[in-house]
Amino acid sequence: MGAKKILMIVGDYGEDLEIMVPFQALQMVGHNVHAVCPNKKKGETCPTAVHDFVGDQTYKELTGHNFTLNYSFDDVKVEKYDALVLPGGRGPEYLRLDNNVIEMVRHFVEEDKPIAAICHGLQILAAVGGIEGKTLTAYPACGPEMKLAGADYKDVEPTEVVRDGNLVTTPAWPGHQKWLAEFLDVLGTKISHN
Repeated sequence: MGAKKILMIVGDYGEDLEIMVPFQALQMVGHNVHAVCPNKKKGETCPTAVHDFVGDQTYKELTGHNFTLNYSFDDVKVEKYDALVLPGGRGPEYLRLDNNVIEMVRHFVEEDKPIAAICHGLQILAAVGGIEGKTLTAYPACGPEMKLAGADYKDVEPTEVVRDGNLVTTPAWPGHQKWLAEFLDVLGTKISHN
């Protein structure tokens, strides 16, 4: 199986690691990743945020990087993509309100194309629908939304992954290794060590 064409939908103040790491790792193994944001063009940036625990009851948001988009949102033709990546952070809370984002994501859900979603990225899937009966995970604060959307939500450790068919999910960036390995398996990507 050759290189896949993957769409990544990002938004302002998405989680830095959940954007940067899959964007770079998937390209490193030969896939073509287009990172896009509504109302932005190739070469423009999205500010990211780093979410970390520093002893408070919830995470603290710190300034991340300016992530440079490598494709224009308005040029996306979803039927030409093999898979979708939905990073977390604050971006998904407003991305799920954008009808164009919803229509793009709906295509991947309805066509049962591979989807890797992490953390708050699952909020977009909940808004789209089509996760009824799907076994998945998300950031724990999104658990009630997943249950209300009809998903079989699993509260797992942040280092763990949940796979249901072509849907691969993890609660947060500590799960990158297993999440990306599982997604590569769904994509049919084989890595050998000689």
